[in-house]
Amino acid sequence: MPLPLEIIILAAGKGTRMHSHRPKVLQELGGRPLLAHVLACAHALAPAAVHVVYGHGGERVPRAFADAGVSWVLQKAQKGTGHAVREAMSHVSKDALALVLYGDVPLIAPDTLRDLAAAASKDTLALLTAELPDPGNYGRILRNAEGAVVKIVEHKDAGELERAVREVNTGFLAAPAERLSAWLARLGNDNVQGEYYLTDIIEIAVADGLTVATRRPRSAWEILGVNSQQELAQLERIYQMQQAEKLMQQGVTLRDPARFDLRGELKAGRDVVIDVNVVLEGKVVLGDGVHIGPNNVIRDATIGAGTVVQPNCVIEESVVGQACRIGPFARLRPDTRLADRVHIGNFVEVKKSDVGAGSKINHLSYIGDTTVGKDVNIGAGTITCNYDGADKHRTVIGDGCFIGSSTQLVAPVTVGEGATIGAGSTIVQDAPPGELTLSRAGQKTVQGWKRPAKKDKSGKRKE
Repeated sequence: MPLPLEIIILAAGKGTRMHSHRPKVLQELGGRPLLAHVLACAHALAPAAVHVVYGHGGERVPRAFADAGVSWVLQKAQKGTGHAVREAMSHVSKDALALVLYGDVPLIAPDTLRDLAAAASKDTLALLTAELPDPGNYGRILRNAEGAVVKIVEHKDAGELERAVREVNTGFLAAPAERLSAWLARLGNDNVQGEYYLTDIIEIAVADGLTVATRRPRSAWEILGVNSQQELAQLERIYQMQQAEKLMQQGVTLRDPARFDLRGELKAGRDVVIDVNVVLEGKVVLGDGVHIGPNNVIRDATIGAGTVVQPNCVIEESVVGQACRIGPFARLRPDTRLADRVHIGNFVEVKKSDVGAGSKINHLSYIGDTTVGKDVNIGAGTITCNYDGADKHRTVIGDGCFIGSSTQLVAPVTVGEGATIGAGSTIVQDAPPGELTLSRAGQKTVQGWKRPAKKDKSGKRKE
C-alpha cells in the first residue's frame, strides 16, 4: 500500500540577486507569484498535507497566501536546504512519503512529480535528475561502476572531474518521512558554504542500504529556478509560450505567439483571433469570433461573440455584448456593461455605466455613472459630469436619444426617451422626452476688436 503523500515546499530564500524588497517567492510569473504556481502543482497531486517553509520577508509570504490551505513553518535562520527540510519534518507524519519542492522553481509539472513520488517507497529514495549540456552551478550526480547513485556533490565543492559530469541534481526528491528525519539529524555542515545540504542525505541513504531511484522531467525547463531578474524574464517567455501552445491547440489564432501574454485564465470560443502585443490578465472570456487587435490590455472581462476590439484599448472588469465595436484607443473601466451592437470609438472612456443595444459613443467622450438606453447616439466631446467634489451622481439617457457634440450632462440628470440635446449645451435639469433641449449663449461679433500683439525686442508692439 503506498504511503500517504505530504509535500514540503522550501520558500525561505532571500533572493539577493533579484535586488528587490519583495521576497523571491512573491516575484510574479504570468501574473501570479512564483509560489502560487508551485502550490497549484502541489495541490494537483492531492496530498494529505502541504507544508511551506518560509523565512525571508517574514509574514508577508503567509499573508499573501492566507487561504492556501497549507501549514506554515518558519525558518528563523537560513542554514541551508537540509536545515529547512528538518524544520518542516516535525509537522510531517512519520508514516508519510515526503516530497520536497521549491518555491522558486515554478514550472515543474504535476505529471513529473507523480512519476517521482511513484518511484519512492519505504526502501527507496527517489531523486529527480536531468542531463544538461552545460551543468553550470547544479550539484553533480555521482554513480558507481554499476550505474547506481552513490552521492551528490555541490558545484562549489566539486573537483575538476566531478564538474565534468553532466547529470545534475534538480533538488526534487521523495523519501519515506521517518527515514528522511533520521538522515537529516545526521547532516553536518563541513562544506564551503557552512550549510546543511539536503543533497548530503543521498550518501547517508546509500550507506543505510537504500536504493536511490532516479527520474527525469518531461521537459528541461521544468527544473529551472529563479535567482535573478534575467532568469525570471527567461521563465516568463517559456511560460507564455506554453500558454500560447495550449490556446492554439484549442483553436485560438495567435498572430504571433511570441508577442502574447496571458497573466491569468482565458476561456475562448471558436474562431477567436488575437493580434500581437495583447495582454490578458485575471479571468477573461472571449466568445466565438471575437477579434482582438494589437496592443490591447484586457483584465477580468467578458467579451461577447463577434465583437471586434480595435488597437490600443484597455478593458477592465467589464462585460461587453455581442457584435460590439470597441476602439481604437478606447477605455472601458470597471463596472461597465455594454449590450449587443454597441460602438465605443476612439478616445472614449466609459466607467460604471450600462450602455443599451445599438447605442454609439464614437468620439472623444467620457461617460461615467450613466445608464444609456438603446439606439442612443452620443456626439463627440460629450461629458457626463458625475462628480461634484464629494459624491458621484448618476445620469440617465433614455432610448433613442441624440446627444449633440460638446454636451455636458451635469448629474444627477435624466434625458427623456427620444430627446435631442443641441450641440454645445450644458444640461443641468431633466430634459423632457421627444423634445429638443439646448442651452447656448447668444452669439455676437465685436466690431473692430484686435487681438493683443506681441512686443518686439525694442519694446514696441508689432503691427
